[in-house]
Amino acid sequence: MASESRLPTPLRSLERPYNYVSQALVAASYPLQGIYYFLRHPAYYPLFLGRLLPLSIISILVYMILFIFTFLPQFAFLAIFHGRAAWLNAIVLVLGEGLVIIQGLFEGFFVDECRVDAFDATLLDKDLEHLIAPHRLLFPDAPNSIKKLGKPTSAAVYQPWSLIQIVELTICLPLNLIPYVGTPAFLIITGARLGTFAHYRWFELRGLNKKERKLAIRNRYWEYTWFGTLAMILNLIPIFSFLFLLTSTVGSALWAAKLEQQARAPVEAPREVPEQTPDSPPPPYEDNPV
Repeated sequence: MASESRLPTPLRSLERPYNYVSQALVAASYPLQGIYYFLRHPAYYPLFLGRLLPLSIISILVYMILFIFTFLPQFAFLAIFHGRAAWLNAIVLVLGEGLVIIQGLFEGFFVDECRVDAFDATLLDKDLEHLIAPHRLLFPDAPNSIKKLGKPTSAAVYQPWSLIQIVELTICLPLNLIPYVGTPAFLIITGARLGTFAHYRWFELRGLNKKERKLAIRNRYWEYTWFGTLAMILNLIPIFSFLFLLTSTVGSALWAAKLEQQARAPVEAPREVPEQTPDSPPPPYEDNPV
C-alpha cells in the first residue's frame, strides 16, 4: 500500500487510523477549495449576484427575526444545563432553525439550477466536456465555461429536494440541548446526510442507476461525512450561506474531477524481473570493460 511507504516500520500499526484521518482531511478540504476556486474565477460571480443575492437578502431577514425573538429564550433555557457554553449551543440552534426554514422555502426550488450550472462549469474547466455534452447543449466558442453552458437536454438536478431531509434536520435540532457533545453530534449527523448528495449530479452524468449510486456512496461514506460536515458548518453562517452553497458545489465538482482523473490515469505495469534458478550458468565473462 502507498501508506506503507510513508510510515516507518514501528508505526505500521497506525496505518489504518492514519488512512482514515488523511481521507477525512482531504474530503473536508474540498468545500474550502471551492471557496478559493470560486473567488479566483470571476466568470462564476454572476451565478451568485444574479440569482442568489436576492435570496441571501431574504435569508438575512429570516435570521434577524429568529435571533430577535427566539435567541434569548433558548439561551436562557440552555444556560440551565450548559453554563457558559450555552451561547454557542443557542447560536447553532437558531442557525439550524433558520436553515430548516430556508431549505424548505428556497433551496429545492430556486437554488438547485444555479448549483447545477456551477458544477457543470467546473467540470468543463477540468476538461471533462465528454461528461457534460450528452446532457446539455454546449457553446464551444464561448469565452468561459459558464457561457458555454446551454439548456439541459435531460433532467438536471444537483441535490434532489427531499422532505425527509428537512424532517431529519428538524429532528436533529434538539441534539443541541445536550451539553458539550450535542452540537458536534448535530453537525456530524446532518453533515453525513448532506455529504451523500455531494456527487448526485456526477452520478447522474455518468448514468449510474440507483443501486450503483448506493454502492458508490457506501464505498466513500467516510469521506462524504466529513465533506458534508464542513459544508454544513459553512451553510450555517448567516448572510454567506447561499454563497457557500455555491462554493461547496464547486468543491464537490473539483473532487469529482480529481476522481475522474485518477480513474483514467494509466496504471503502470510492474516490471518483470527475470528469474534465475540455482542451476543456471553464470553470464559469460567479458574482458572488455566497454
